[in-house]
Amino acid sequence: MQPLFYACQGIRYRKLDVILTTSIEKLGKVGETVKVAPGYFRNHLMPKLLAVPNIDKFAYLIKEQRKIYQPKEEEVQVVTKNMEDKSKVYEKAAYRLLNGRLVLRRSINVEKFRAQSTKDDPIELRSPMTKDEIVAEVGRQLCVQIDPENLHLPTPLETFGLFDVQLRMPKCMC
Repeated sequence: MQPLFYACQGIRYRKLDVILTTSIEKLGKVGETVKVAPGYFRNHLMPKLLAVPNIDKFAYLIKEQRKIYQPKEEEVQVVTKNMEDKSKVYEKAAYRLLNGRLVLRRSINVEKFRAQSTKDDPIELRSPMTKDEIVAEVGRQLCVQIDPENLHLPTPLETFGLFDVQLRMPKCMC
């Protein structure tokens, strides 16, 4: 092939420099600058926000976003916890549980609610609240991980209202 043949084609065989915003198989990883065909960029990468043009403004924005959203890897050091550290962790968890209030949302049984004879009758829930669900909500709302066997709940919660649930703290393994 002669180079003069392609010289008259002009922009057709040029490639664009783009910065990838997501990793694309066979093309590159996030943040890399790659050369792609203009049509591929215009018709596929840009509409799906998979890449942006390689200009100073976008390069700066991508660099700043990578600083914010990609945490720096830190060296993990194995530290043996002694009894004092464990007791401090348990004290913090106990303080959170003592001062925290857990809100559990459930739907009520509407038919039984309408047929209620007096206002003093308890409102029944559609499905009872079990230990596992309570443990999951404690972990989500109060950020305290407890074992289901440490929660003292003789029967599942079947009625609407305020309840005090006892928690057995684990014994310290020394």
